[in-house]
Amino acid sequence: MSRPALQLLIAAPRGFCAGVDRAIRIVELALERHGRPVYVRHEIVHNRFVVDSLKAKGAVFVEELDQVPDDAPVVFSAHGVPKSVPAAARDRGLSYLDATCPLVSRVHRQAERLVEAGRHILFIGHQGHPEVIGTLGQVPPGAMTLIETIADVAAFVPADPANLAFLTQTTLSVDDTAAVVAALQARFPLMQAPRGEDICYATSNRQAAVKAIAAACDALLVIGAPNSSNSLRLVEVAEREGTPAHLIQRAAELDWSFLDGVTTLGITAGASAPELLVRELVDLLATRFELTEREVEQTRETITFKLPRELEPA
Repeated sequence: MSRPALQLLIAAPRGFCAGVDRAIRIVELALERHGRPVYVRHEIVHNRFVVDSLKAKGAVFVEELDQVPDDAPVVFSAHGVPKSVPAAARDRGLSYLDATCPLVSRVHRQAERLVEAGRHILFIGHQGHPEVIGTLGQVPPGAMTLIETIADVAAFVPADPANLAFLTQTTLSVDDTAAVVAALQARFPLMQAPRGEDICYATSNRQAAVKAIAAACDALLVIGAPNSSNSLRLVEVAEREGTPAHLIQRAAELDWSFLDGVTTLGITAGASAPELLVRELVDLLATRFELTEREVEQTRETITFKLPRELEPA
């Protein structure tokens, strides 16, 4: 019996970004240098496969610094941490490595400069996300107000409308954020904007790549974790384009009924999902369908980030 035909449109760029590559490499190099175990505060990136792979190599993931033994090395995740965390590590004499994505660190430095200049920061982001917690923790309490929605813009009452600035989480929806920013600028025309785009290149590029294929797809699958902000945004982008979309962590989670009536399927992966998970999904689809596969490249990414100085080769 012949298998039904299924065309795959695979978005590019997809999967790992430079910040994720760097963060994973930091943990691997720390294990090479120190041996097992190396502790990691919070998931190094939001992907279960990556976390489990590093656990198998000797990484131990914890949520709080007080779970790290006194003589063990610790790595801070790519999402960034409040200033209080490295300060506590120094107080305990812990050896630590900071795997914060350099683009998140750039937002941290902007926040510091804006507060030093006397501005109150409106930070556009998602309550409780590790990146938001880390960024809020760069400045004194009360120096920054979290804005999630246009309704939050309307409800905010500033002490000094002439001394405001805004920054954003790096993994937001480009379109949703633009709407919130427009509402802020309409209310507070004197508000200072960031020195460039805070939403990172990888988030923007992956959303644009989904937009480029969505109209030609009957459905779209996003490989990523349910706690991965940039992966969740890819599902929203597809659905906004009118294309049904599902988030799955691994091929084994695929609900085959989602493919009923689908002849063209889009596939992408969030910035913390490795390419081998994409190939795993394609291999599974090939067991039931006669596949034709086409990669649709929207942008070519060439960005790389340096490792922390202490891990650079001698």
